[in-house]
Amino acid sequence: MYALHIANKNYSSWSLRPWVLLHERGIAFEERLTPFAADRIANRAAFRAFSPSGKVPSLEDGGTVVWDSLAIAEYLAERHPGVWPDDSRARAWARCAAAEMHAGFTALRSQCSMSCGVRVRLHRLDADLKGDLERLEELWGQGLQRFGGPHLAGAAFTAVDAFFAPVAFRIQTYDLPLGAAARGYAARLLERPSLRRWYQEALAETWRDQPHDQEIRGHGEVIADLRAS
Repeated sequence: MYALHIANKNYSSWSLRPWVLLHERGIAFEERLTPFAADRIANRAAFRAFSPSGKVPSLEDGGTVVWDSLAIAEYLAERHPGVWPDDSRARAWARCAAAEMHAGFTALRSQCSMSCGVRVRLHRLDADLKGDLERLEELWGQGLQRFGGPHLAGAAFTAVDAFFAPVAFRIQTYDLPLGAAARGYAARLLERPSLRRWYQEALAETWRDQPHDQEIRGHGEVIADLRAS
C-alpha cells in the first residue's frame, strides 16, 4: 500500500493535491501526517526523514519515493486508470492546466495563503492578484465549456481538479471576486466527499503555524476563525 506523507491539513495546499486525488480515484493509501515546525530548519530536517527535498507531499511505494505533487500524479497515472482524462485532447489540456497551477499563480499563492478554517478580508486586491484571478476564470471557463463539465476536463474528477482543490478553499477563505461559473465550480469541489472530509479534519486541528498565520495577517484581516481551540 502507498504511504502519503503530508503536513497540517489547515495549511498544506501541496499535501491536499495527491491526498484528494487518491481518495477520489479510490486508490488505497496510508496517511502519515507530520506537523510543520515553527523552526523552519528543524522542519526541513524532520521532513527530510521521508522526503529528499525536505518538503511535502511525498509518496512511498515500497522502495520508491516520489516527492513532488505533479510527479506523484504522473506516477499514479502509470499504475491506475482515470488519473488523467481518457480523451487525448482533454488529457493534454488537463496536464497543461495542472502544470500551470503547479508553477504559476504566484500572487494568489503568496497573498492568499491556504488556511481552511479562517475567513479573511483582504486589505487590497492588487494588479498581480487581479491578473491571477482573471487567468483562473479564463482557464476554468475554457475547460468547463470545452469538455462539458461538471469537472474541468469532463464528467470525471481527475488530477487537474485535484490541483485546483486548494484554490477552492482559498476562494472560500478570502471570498475572492469571481464570476458565477468559477464560483459554481469551486462550490462543487468543496462538496466532494474527500474535500469535505479534509475540511472537517482541518477544522479539528488545534496546532497553529505562526509563520503561516503571520503571512495571512500581513495581507488581510481575519474576520472569523472556525478552528478548534
